[in-house]
Amino acid sequence: MIPPEIGFALAAGLAAVFVGMSKGGVPMIGSLAVPTMALFMSPVTAAGLLLPVYVVSDMFGVWAYRREFSTRNLAILIPAATVGIGIGWATASIVTDAEVMLIVGLIGLAFCLIRWLGGAGQAARPADLPRGLFWGAVSGFTSFVSHGGAPPYQMYVVPQKLPKMVYAGTTTLTFAAVNAIKLIPYWSLGQLNPANLTVTALLMPVAVAATFVGVKLTRILPEKLFYRLVMGALFLISLKLTWDGARLMLGA
Repeated sequence: MIPPEIGFALAAGLAAVFVGMSKGGVPMIGSLAVPTMALFMSPVTAAGLLLPVYVVSDMFGVWAYRREFSTRNLAILIPAATVGIGIGWATASIVTDAEVMLIVGLIGLAFCLIRWLGGAGQAARPADLPRGLFWGAVSGFTSFVSHGGAPPYQMYVVPQKLPKMVYAGTTTLTFAAVNAIKLIPYWSLGQLNPANLTVTALLMPVAVAATFVGVKLTRILPEKLFYRLVMGALFLISLKLTWDGARLMLGA
């Protein structure tokens, strides 16, 4: 049997790799980071421990994609996500992790089914204000609660059929802003534990290195394969979130 200390170290290192590669543009892999850490601690504690790792990795991701992003999407999504974060902060004592997991999971599953049952063949939908404000706010809210902002974000951005690198850059820059904004409410709610800063500091170099690996992989992946990975990962993650949320709400 693996000693708990070694198991924790392996899980933490793997979570840092997931965070870094997601900031490099690899689709959805960052959503695996908190569940991986949650094998050894509560999801809330894991989210707080990993947030500084996200923020530092974001800096390198922003630099890597500094010329490849959609300005219009950023102008819509970041303010909307900020509102969603504020709602999450205000309702932190009311909304449970299980409820958020179930909602995010069902959104992701619905989106995948719609796309696979005919939506994928539709013409690209341009960025628009009403949908962007709604899904951006939902993404900010779910990201605040569980770092689970990706499925709502995909609902808005994937139908636009952006070029692969523009999609990756827009995603990286959007969530870089979201994670930086989350630092204040996370600190106020006590989710940024100073005692974890040593662990966080050890994970940061791993995440930064993985960020550049992620950028390289994103550049060499064929565009069709890239979007298949996006949808496949979204479906699997959404399925797990739906299962976990439903199980927790039923008290299993």
